[in-house]
Amino acid sequence: MTAATHDTWIRRAEKLEPHGAHLIDGAGESGGGATFRAVSPRDGRVLAEVADGGEAEVDAAVAAARRAFDHGPWPRLAPAERGRILTRVADLLDENREELALTVSLETGKPIGDAHDIELRAVVNTFRWYGQLADKLTDESPHTPHDALALVTREPAGVVGAVVPWNFPLTLAGWKIAPALAAGCTVVLKPSERSPLSALLLGRITLEAGLPTGVLNVVNGDGPVAGRALGLHPGVDVLAFTGSTAVGRQFLRYSADSNLKRVWLELGGKSPNIILPDAPDLAKAAATAAWGIFFNQGEMCTAPSRLLVHSSVAEEVTEAVVAHARALRVGDPLDPATQMGALAGEEHLARVLGHVDAASADGARLRTGGSRTLAETGGTYLEPTVFDRVAPDSRLAREEVFGPVLSVLTFDGLDEAVSLANDTEYGLAAGLWTSDLSTAHKLSRALRAGTVWVNCYEEGDLTVPFGGMKQSGNGRDKSAHALEKYMELKTTWIQL
Repeated sequence: MTAATHDTWIRRAEKLEPHGAHLIDGAGESGGGATFRAVSPRDGRVLAEVADGGEAEVDAAVAAARRAFDHGPWPRLAPAERGRILTRVADLLDENREELALTVSLETGKPIGDAHDIELRAVVNTFRWYGQLADKLTDESPHTPHDALALVTREPAGVVGAVVPWNFPLTLAGWKIAPALAAGCTVVLKPSERSPLSALLLGRITLEAGLPTGVLNVVNGDGPVAGRALGLHPGVDVLAFTGSTAVGRQFLRYSADSNLKRVWLELGGKSPNIILPDAPDLAKAAATAAWGIFFNQGEMCTAPSRLLVHSSVAEEVTEAVVAHARALRVGDPLDPATQMGALAGEEHLARVLGHVDAASADGARLRTGGSRTLAETGGTYLEPTVFDRVAPDSRLAREEVFGPVLSVLTFDGLDEAVSLANDTEYGLAAGLWTSDLSTAHKLSRALRAGTVWVNCYEEGDLTVPFGGMKQSGNGRDKSAHALEKYMELKTTWIQL
């Protein structure tokens, strides 16, 4: 945990001077002069005027990435040298941890402790892990007839467009950028217009670490303009996106309407968290359920937003979750004691409150929360919110809220639990609490989700892949499998 005090972080925030220019071919570019304001959800304060990119800026960034790929040293460097530079990026991110954490906290509303200890730890570890992996990849030589030699080589795919959201702006950028760079690709990053400042700082740090100019470019801008331009650009070979299912569909259309670039999608979720009566520790299960939905203000695609509890323990578990919710400290993101900060902005807060109103209208029972709080600060804060008696076909049970709102549903048998859990268009993650080993294996196999946590939630490291099924997307971030998205397999057959 960061040792700095609340007052110390406030003083640092007052001195922060973030840069808002695009980063194209190693230089800061203001573009055509259009700007937008980066506003902090903490208090509504304008953090910076940020260059607003469009087709021209995307063209310039893609051209820089293409030159760096076709003619520059990066794809041609020895993998060990690429790995050394990525490891140096990790070192510099760690050295600049406080400035990066402060920037993330201010632009997203994330508590400073989470930004410093979780977000920054994740992005540092990501660059270091892929840096260490870069020279560990192998090609293949299949068995062939005696008069032939076959080689299967892995080659970098080319220019990668990466479009990432605001909820974990550095972590999710790292999950795209680090494996793409390790593979030898070049990248154009389009961060969310809600969190451009940390991405720009990341870009400058990669240059300081020795990344050649043009290998990583950062273009700010609105999704329907800059994101669309990147998705349609014929110079982009691979597009990696994390965000909503609706926007993911748009990127597939952009691919079809342009050069049929490969599109890798990590999309939304409505993750079930199943608690059986034989959970090894019901109190821990309830505490973890509360932590999972309220961590990062509930702004997580994997958030366990549907708590499925066996009817025999439903009231006990729900009461414990409600108690945890009421005990959470909602407050200034720059206060290290804050456990839940601000939602991403006024528009997003209004959207989440719309789900709260709809839940009440659909007959769910509000157990705690449900209202805006700390409005006098100018920030966008919401009370931790729990509904029970939620109908499986209601909007709250089916639509992604992306906020600190939990729906509690009950079941009586294992088949009903699996049916409820899978009754969603999403398939990103799931949780399961049981002491029975056979039940754990059977239900884990039956759940249609890319990740299943048993007697825990949100655990794991970079050795395991992350991604979804159904309308939660395709492909995988993290682990060695992520490199598959950014490499092409080439067969060379030599007749001897």
